[in-house]
Amino acid sequence: MNLSHVILYAIVPIIVVMLAGYISGKKGVFSGDDAKKFNKVVLDFALPAALFVSIVQASREDLVKDIRLTLVSAIGIMACFMLVYFVFRMFKKNTGADAAVSALISGSPTIGFLGFAVLEPIFGTSPSVALVVAIVGIVVNAIGIPVGLSLMNASLEKQNPGSTKKESAWKPVIHALEQPVAWAPILAVIWVVAGIPWPKELSPSFDLIAKANASMAVFSAGITLSAIKFTINWQAILGSIMKMILMPGVVLILGLLFHMDPLNLKMLVVAAALPPAFSGIIIADEYNTYVATGTSSLTLSVILFIGFCPLWIWLTNLAIAAA
Repeated sequence: MNLSHVILYAIVPIIVVMLAGYISGKKGVFSGDDAKKFNKVVLDFALPAALFVSIVQASREDLVKDIRLTLVSAIGIMACFMLVYFVFRMFKKNTGADAAVSALISGSPTIGFLGFAVLEPIFGTSPSVALVVAIVGIVVNAIGIPVGLSLMNASLEKQNPGSTKKESAWKPVIHALEQPVAWAPILAVIWVVAGIPWPKELSPSFDLIAKANASMAVFSAGITLSAIKFTINWQAILGSIMKMILMPGVVLILGLLFHMDPLNLKMLVVAAALPPAFSGIIIADEYNTYVATGTSSLTLSVILFIGFCPLWIWLTNLAIAAA
């Protein structure tokens, strides 16, 4: 794949739109509260519509071919998630809650916000792209976030007994699955497995809101970054390294071991190399835990992604050719 195409059609547009959001945030045109509203439109309407209408146009054969994609996504992402947690737990100044937030940030790609924006310009508009975004999104939202919240609450309860409510361990999982971004792709997969034909006449009704997904998500990300105080420290650098290098590297190795479809592997590696999940920052801010370092790691990773995205595509092509 031509790297100049990747840079011009995937990286540069993201930079331009994110920069527009950043400038609008700095000038006070939009605030952090506005960004949260934009994010809600993306996560509750635009992204679910994009995922659903793309997946229902797939075939059963496509889903069977993507079983390895599901396994590699779940194993690779969650292995890195837990590794980040245990590494940051080793720092003397960090509590278990700090380590949990680190995992939610540096151990989770921002697939919901940048997935389509990055993958479609590189790999085209297809059900395969939507399946990668959906599967990685379900791993991050339905597995990673509940695990991170459980680890965080356990640490906070240990520090201050009685400070957190006693809740079922399954409550975060159920809450995650209740979100449209989780159940919409699951419903689409069930639709395809059931063999129900999808009326093409219905697609335009979904496409109109779906097309707002990538642009609004990237613009909102720029507003969010404008409200973040950026400071560099060793933990922020380490978090960025683990996100930009460790996760895509682990996914690439696992994909080769599982003999994944080459195209799916390329898309999954790029998805794993995406900057940290913005949901981790939202959770950090809500619990007032590890906010400064977490946001700095996020900002640094966004900058590094400009170089690491084409680099990982090149490395994946080399690895596939060698294998």
